[in-house]
Amino acid sequence: MRMAISIQAVLLFIKTDLARMTVPAPRDSENIPLPDVSKASMPRRRHANRIVAMQYLYLWDVVRPENLAESVRLFLKAHAAELPEDHLSFARELVHGVVEHIDEIDEAIRTYAQNWSFSRISKVDLAILRAATYEITRRNDIPPVVTINEAIELSKEFSAAESKRFINGVLDRLREATGRPSREAIK
Repeated sequence: MRMAISIQAVLLFIKTDLARMTVPAPRDSENIPLPDVSKASMPRRRHANRIVAMQYLYLWDVVRPENLAESVRLFLKAHAAELPEDHLSFARELVHGVVEHIDEIDEAIRTYAQNWSFSRISKVDLAILRAATYEITRRNDIPPVVTINEAIELSKEFSAAESKRFINGVLDRLREATGRPSREAIK
């Protein structure tokens, strides 16, 4: 499993909500390497944005800061060295979208995570599922197959080996329930 978040990112995140500083320290101070997307195509930028969004959603699930906009700003600023600020707009949109629709998103995950208790889903898998659920239910411009493939790639990169099958199953059931075509964006 490769879910390492920099100590700096955690500290920046915690500074936004001093009242809740009972956050467990991360086990590993290694930074998650982000791909060089300065000259990359849109899909590589989006992948890097999904990584950043997943990291933030993981931390958000632990801390739940009161000032979301400021904590997102500080978190993204910490990643400005890896990604130019204008490349992080998709990550910002994912984070704000997930948090805005968290109850609906979590209910969808509960519904389609058959025979699996919501509380047993790992925090990494939950962050990946939340972002992907938001994309499938709210971002009609992205074909569901793209979102599902990206979620599987994130799980391969940052989660346990068996997570990819679980994530694929949940998201595929969700996609079927939406009635959206797998390979088409809706304009």
